[in-house]
Amino acid sequence: MRLRTSILAAVAIAVLAVGAVAIKRKDAPRAVGEVAPPSIPVVAGPVTTQDVPIYLHGIGTVVAYNTVTVRSQIQGQLTQIAFTEGQTVRAGDLLALIDPRPYQAQLDQMIANRDRDQAQLTNAELNLNRDTQLLGKGFATEQLSDTQKAQVAQLQSAVKADEALIEQSNVQLSYTKLTSPIPGITGVRQIDVGNIIHPTDPNGLVVVTQIEPISLIFTLPESDLPKIQDQMAKGPLTVIAYSQDNKIKLDEGVLRLVNNQILQATGSVQLKAEFPNVAHRLWPGQLVNARLLLETRKDGMTVAASAVQQNQKGSYVFVVSSGGTAEVRPVTVAQISEGQALIDSGLKANETVVIDGQYRLQQGSPVRELHGKAAQEADLQSSVQKAIP
Repeated sequence: MRLRTSILAAVAIAVLAVGAVAIKRKDAPRAVGEVAPPSIPVVAGPVTTQDVPIYLHGIGTVVAYNTVTVRSQIQGQLTQIAFTEGQTVRAGDLLALIDPRPYQAQLDQMIANRDRDQAQLTNAELNLNRDTQLLGKGFATEQLSDTQKAQVAQLQSAVKADEALIEQSNVQLSYTKLTSPIPGITGVRQIDVGNIIHPTDPNGLVVVTQIEPISLIFTLPESDLPKIQDQMAKGPLTVIAYSQDNKIKLDEGVLRLVNNQILQATGSVQLKAEFPNVAHRLWPGQLVNARLLLETRKDGMTVAASAVQQNQKGSYVFVVSSGGTAEVRPVTVAQISEGQALIDSGLKANETVVIDGQYRLQQGSPVRELHGKAAQEADLQSSVQKAIP
């Protein structure tokens, strides 16, 4: 028993001694000739300062400025179609013609009735003048003069009624020409030449859509409303429309409306912008990305967006120190747009940050910056990112 206890004590002392030697070796400076850990190749870039636009991003739907279904206000046979589908038309341009002959005949009849009544009125006025003269000389009675006056008044009213009917007939005749009430682009023709068109036809003749200018309705979180209102008080705000993949700038317009209520179901607010759309790159019903320009930050600090990494604590970047090692630096990102990250805090101008090759880095890792062609050809597996514990 005593021998066994002595052996165990000796083993414990040996283990402690080995541990002490190991700790001593770990803490001791690297001996001369000892190989340093290899540096990790990375691509780095500077922290720059520039004027940075601050955007709010939303998704919206393009809405036609005006849309009109061209309908006939009279019944008749279509004798001419004066447009082609998809044609650009101006307000007042002829689109179709209805057979005008029945309405022209009706107008001619109303004119003839007016002329007849006018002739009778002229004759009655002459008779009234003669009766008035005879009454003054005692050769006519008061009754005859009053009767003649009544006849003149009756015929005057008849002429006025005829004039009204002529005006109505002229309006009916004008309806035989179907014109575009707005400038825009015609859609699919709904009826062909030779058919009878009616005011009650559900589809009308054609739909004309005005796309110059054009509107965009998009939404933003209600939390952005105070910032939008503050900036609108300073002047009109610019809205830029991009394609769904954010690669193509479609047009630039002006914010016209902040809707007067919050959408409770989504906690968002609707906004409406107007675009000139001269190039017709915005089309009704199109889904686009909207960027509302709030302000332009002067001398904002920016880095390549690929420099910003994420872990459980938030955003960070690797800063290349003057000694050539990687330093983990937490940062606050204001926005990421067009490949650039706007940094609110955590970096200084002209510092160097790693923008490619972060997946192998840790705090204090030695780095070797690649430049030029070497940086372009390097396969640093940027898609694999290592989070700092």
